[in-house]
Amino acid sequence: MRIVSVCCRQDNYAYLLICEETGELVVVDPSEPEPVLEALEAEKLKPSAVWNTHHHYDHVGGNEILAKRYPGIDIVAHESDRGRVPGQTVFVKDGDSLQVGKEISAEVIFNPGHTSGAISFFLGAAEAVFTGDTLFGAGCGRLFEGKFEQMHASLMRLCALPKNTRVYSGHEYTAGNLAFASAVEPGNEAISRRVKRVAELRENGQSTMGSTIEEELDTNVFVRCEVPEVVASAREQGAIDTGSPSEVFGALRKWKDGF
Repeated sequence: MRIVSVCCRQDNYAYLLICEETGELVVVDPSEPEPVLEALEAEKLKPSAVWNTHHHYDHVGGNEILAKRYPGIDIVAHESDRGRVPGQTVFVKDGDSLQVGKEISAEVIFNPGHTSGAISFFLGAAEAVFTGDTLFGAGCGRLFEGKFEQMHASLMRLCALPKNTRVYSGHEYTAGNLAFASAVEPGNEAISRRVKRVAELRENGQSTMGSTIEEELDTNVFVRCEVPEVVASAREQGAIDTGSPSEVFGALRKWKDGF
């Protein structure tokens, strides 16, 4: 399977997942139609399905035009997003399997927090996970419909995937997330190294997507809520009664919202 990143809007990513053997193709999170259609034309392929990680317009804005251009394609989202995802035809739940072609096989992981129906697509054979706005490079999404406990649990579930799994999220937020991580955990050398590497990528106009779960465990403060330096920084920002990981996460998320 081949992954093609498609830049959309100002900082969004859609993705084309291409089965090399059959030429069948999935579009993940088409936020707007034009860049996705251009990428499809460049590949000279037609999509079999659209997979949406959640209902926000900057992830589903291209659904209806793709459905008109390619009649009969599946439009997949969580069952609880019925009526909120344009053109949705397939209603999945946690643990469901999706198969397109011979090489594109995914498990649906339910990730409530950013939205109530957020999901990720884990492609074990391809060692990749598409996380939408749940797990970002060195960060996580804001909470629009969920609770801190939910979001923290969702992040930790994703971070329990094999450590070599590559992470493809919905936005190019890595540099900003690392600035926050540096403020939270200034003694973390892995964060400092990643800051330099990401700066070089962005200076060259390159994407920062495709980090590994292992790298997120080392540098993403939102999944490091039991690390003493992270806990201490979180305590300075808000009242924490027990210091439980979800409470630390909540303090960090509130801090990041105003960072």
